[in-house]
Amino acid sequence: MEFEQKKGFFGKLAQRIGDAILLRPQVDDALLEELEEILITSDIGMETAMHIVEKLREAVRMERISDPASVQGKLREIIREIVDKGDRLRMSEDYPIVILMIGVNGGGKTTTIAKLAQRYKNEGKSVLLAAADTFRAAASEQLEIWAGRVGVGIVKHQEGADPSAVIFDGVQAAKARGADVLICDTAGRLQNKRNLMTELEKMHKVVGREYEEAARETLLVLDATTGKNAVSQAQEFGNVAEITGIVLTKLDGTAKGGIAITVSDEFDLPVKFIGIGEKPQDLEPFDPERFAASIFTGVY
Repeated sequence: MEFEQKKGFFGKLAQRIGDAILLRPQVDDALLEELEEILITSDIGMETAMHIVEKLREAVRMERISDPASVQGKLREIIREIVDKGDRLRMSEDYPIVILMIGVNGGGKTTTIAKLAQRYKNEGKSVLLAAADTFRAAASEQLEIWAGRVGVGIVKHQEGADPSAVIFDGVQAAKARGADVLICDTAGRLQNKRNLMTELEKMHKVVGREYEEAARETLLVLDATTGKNAVSQAQEFGNVAEITGIVLTKLDGTAKGGIAITVSDEFDLPVKFIGIGEKPQDLEPFDPERFAASIFTGVY
């Protein structure tokens, strides 16, 4: 699926970079400094922007780049290298698999679970959901509605139940039904990091003890529109969970897509999926080459 973002992050950044390069007759420090300022003010983050321009400066020196037009291609290459985590971009292809989904409430975690479930179902996999975000009012009911829309099973307890107990029952149900994929809604808060750490540790222990043969992924869902707040969330959740990848949601016409670059650079985490709409099918694998190209074309 293709969608235009000419008025959003990609379009604005593409235009600013293009204007800076077109207005410069040669590659010099002034151009590189302007590009650095553009990246910093495009919500990419100062450290990451400085890292990108430092790599660009080194390439200009080593490759003797003198044509401003060539700078654009080199900048694209550097950004692609930063966001491309190779094999880590791919979800485990071993089944059964248990996927723990974490992220703050309101970031699109529930709809992302539904989209993942739809994606696996379309691939012919049997999918089961576990509603283990038990401390958010109506979270289980919301997930149950999505399970019905997608057409997959769900395991849930009453509000306030022990999340690990839900995971335990989810694992037992997945084993009994021969499910290929168990997707668990977990941890929708960061107010008490110690409790959150204990909760996540218990969940991992349950899965490891009860479902030793299953592959595992822990995906952090981040809302692209929150920009630097999402970067802070990656830091906080990374302190309490062994995250295997990022799902970047709400990457639409107003999104601050620079977070994909910042997270990849500062936390060495692969962006595995991007959410591009509200429908169950609106979830795509992250494509580093396409992402890097979009920064200069204005269209993802």
